[in-house]
This record gives sequence, structure tokens and C-alpha cells, in this order.
Amino acid sequence: MSVLVWVEHDGKSVKDATLAAVTAAGQLGDVDLLVAGSGVDGVAAEAAKIAGAGKVLVADDAAYAYALAENVAPLIAGLMTNHDAFVAPATTTGKNIAPRVAALLDVMQISDILSVESADTFTRPIYAGNAIATVQTKDAKKVITVRGTAFEKATASGGSASVEKVSGEGDKGLSSFTNAEIAKSERPELTSAKVIVSGGRAFGSSEQFHALLDPLADKLGAGVGASRAAVDAGYAPNDYQVGQTGKIVAPE
Repeated sequence: MSVLVWVEHDGKSVKDATLAAVTAAGQLGDVDLLVAGSGVDGVAAEAAKIAGAGKVLVADDAAYAYALAENVAPLIAGLMTNHDAFVAPATTTGKNIAPRVAALLDVMQISDILSVESADTFTRPIYAGNAIATVQTKDAKKVITVRGTAFEKATASGGSASVEKVSGEGDKGLSSFTNAEIAKSERPELTSAKVIVSGGRAFGSSEQFHALLDPLADKLGAGVGASRAAVDAGYAPNDYQVGQTGKIVAPE
């Protein structure tokens, strides 16, 4: 089986979520990586070093600069003529792109898998993780998102994948990038943090939340998380939210 993996990146480097997706894809078959963006030669070179990857497909086009799903999904659907499965990390971007790919291929997506039982059988959480379902698909093409905390990360070095240029349909004219408000922090990213300090509604105010949690997080070198109630109350920004409707985390 040939598997195409979406490489999550920020335009400069590969994000950790990709490494778990590569591990899951490797349990299905031969792994090719897709790097889509603008000016992403550096990202492609980094991706080529990931252990287990056989080939890196690079779609370098301004239309893919911000990973707009309306542009990226047709690119992936076109590449699926040579692949049996598409795998993406279950991140905000992956969850945005994968359903559109599934729709274009007219197949059922398998979301947020926890394990690969066989080439067509997977486990995934249901009922907010209170039960684990085993699902089997008979679709010829598979579209899968991977819960990054459920798989070991592939080694980010030591690989020697070949790099190949590919092209798609470019800008479909269905959406456009306007701006991004990106929170900058010296603390580790929540999804990869080994230690997390998280707070909720009981802090009572944004001032209390940060006055009490931030110094502790700094001492521990921890990421800062928040409950949905704390985020809804305005104590913490949305990207702090962890849990069922936030980020899936697995600290030590």
C-alpha cells in the first residue's frame, strides 16, 4: 500500500504532529510525504530526513502558502491516483483539509485514529473518549486523520528520501488569506509539551489566572493550558484550551 502524508509546517520547519502521522502511515505501507506551500525548499529538505519516508513531493505555489483547504484538497485528490491512503495529523489544518479530500474522492473519512489494527481496520475514540470504536473500511482509497498523542514520533533525522516537484490546480478562487494573529510564547507548544500547568473557572479573572499560573509554568518549563470555561470567560486565549473541544495533549 502506498500512503501519502500531509506535512504540517509553518513555512520554515516541520511540526511535530507530522512525525506521529508518519509512524501511523508506516504501519500501512510505503510512505510519501507532501510538502505544500510557497518557498518551502527548506521544509522539503527537513522532511526528506524523516526516517521511514521514501519520497517527498513538493508543491511550491503561492496558492498553497497558507494551506487553504480549498486549494490544497484538489492537489491531494489529484495525487491520490498514485496512492491508496491519505494520512494527516488531526490538527486544525489536518481536520480542515482531510474531509474535503474525502469528499472529492467520494469516500468515508476515518477520523482521529488511535491505532492501526490492519490495512483496513482502525480504532478511534467516540463519546468524548469514553468508548473506543473499532472501524473497518471497504473504500478503495482511505482518508485518515491521526491523533498525534497515540503514536510514537518518527525519528526526524537519518532518512534520505528523494525530493520530487509536483503541481496542482493552483488557486481555486474560493477563499483567500487575510491575516493571522499568532500568539508568540517562549513556553513549549501544548501539543508537544512534556509538562503542562492548566487552570479553570475558579481563578475568577484573567489577572488571577496569569498571576498564579505563569510563574509556576516558568519554574517548571511548562506549557500553559486552560479549560473551556476559563477560555469562554476570557481568562485565557483560545489556543490555551485543552480537552475534548481544545487541544489533545499527552504530557509526562
